[in-house]
Amino acid sequence: QVQLVASGGGLVQPGGSLRLSCVASGRIFSVNVMGWFRQAPGKQRELVAVMANSGTPNYPDSVKGRFTIGRDNAKNTVSLQMNSLKPEDTAVYYCNYRDGSRSFWGQGTQVTVSL
Repeated sequence: QVQLVASGGGLVQPGGSLRLSCVASGRIFSVNVMGWFRQAPGKQRELVAVMANSGTPNYPDSVKGRFTIGRDNAKNTVSLQMNSLKPEDTAVYYCNYRDGSRSFWGQGTQVTVSL
């Protein structure tokens, strides 16, 4: 099992910034992918950013150029720097870890972008 604990959500005005962090613990394999997904009310969970521990990040067009994912493999952490936030970025953000056939989710952290 892998446990994920995320932090850093909150309320921010449009154009503002937030940074999310997630730490993984437990049975972590040397080759893995960590990242962030989000789910807005009434919508499906969608990819925000993912990055293998030895690869390049992957972003959808909706956040490219505004969000930056980072990893510290020694500490098993993944972060998400979110800049130029928009109201449509409002969602619950989930940290994810996967390797082979295993996939684990964190508890989710709320991000609200509003005046």
